[in-house]
Amino acid sequence: MYITNKMETTEIGWIGLGNMGIPMAKRLLDAGFPVTVYNRSQEKTVELAAHGAKNAATIAALVTQSVFIFLMVSDDHAIAQLFKSEDGIFATGASGKIFVNMSTVSPEISREISSLCEENGNEYIDAPVSGSVKQAEDGQLVIMVGGDSATYSKVEPLFSVLGKMSLLVGQTGAGNMAKLAINTLLAIQAQGLAEILLFAEKNQVKPSDLTHLINNSAIGNVFMKIKGDALINQNYKAVFAIKHIAKDLRLAKAQGIASPLAETVYHSFQEAEPSLGNEDIIAIVKQL
Repeated sequence: MYITNKMETTEIGWIGLGNMGIPMAKRLLDAGFPVTVYNRSQEKTVELAAHGAKNAATIAALVTQSVFIFLMVSDDHAIAQLFKSEDGIFATGASGKIFVNMSTVSPEISREISSLCEENGNEYIDAPVSGSVKQAEDGQLVIMVGGDSATYSKVEPLFSVLGKMSLLVGQTGAGNMAKLAINTLLAIQAQGLAEILLFAEKNQVKPSDLTHLINNSAIGNVFMKIKGDALINQNYKAVFAIKHIAKDLRLAKAQGIASPLAETVYHSFQEAEPSLGNEDIIAIVKQL
């Protein structure tokens, strides 16, 4: 069912079909919104096409067909390429579009692209998310937004499909800054959990017993439970890969974070990335 009482137009484009992009686009399709998708690797569009999405062969085709255009890609370079390359978004001459960048990127790239969008009569907000694949599938993401309040109001009905909450935290780039803060804490928690389980095991306390205690204590949370189980089962299949958290910690460092714990996890994950980059964040235990 279309949620047309909340929105004037519902034509949605989605660029970037990785671990998060696919379940998020599915949420919009399941809510009844028409979605056109584009991905550099076209085979990734097959699953969503079977789910009812239209497939755009080019960025220009997607932009032409869409009003709200979501982006979920890996880094600043990918965003710059999507917007500024010879066959990118700005080359289409599009205007009147609303770009929603849900990627974890730097505040600087968001401010740059937002300014260029405005020059061309488009709107832009940064809206990275907290949560992983399971939360994306269940519509339980937390969305932090930077940008104009009027633009946020236009996109908020779509955020309500993708997540359990969204919050406008400031002007353009503020959503990115909030995400870097949260992901730094995520790295600290991952390394802390790995360290204490190694410590417990070394001192004849079973890791399964310790995680059971943690999960039933005041410091227990969903992340601790999921990653504790992964550690015990030695399951390092990437849900959130080390290469991505290493990138986010580089971005946070570039923004000036220099606290003792942030410095510690920064160095740990940079050192782990060359050999463990494609494994899950909790595989930091191998580096330790």
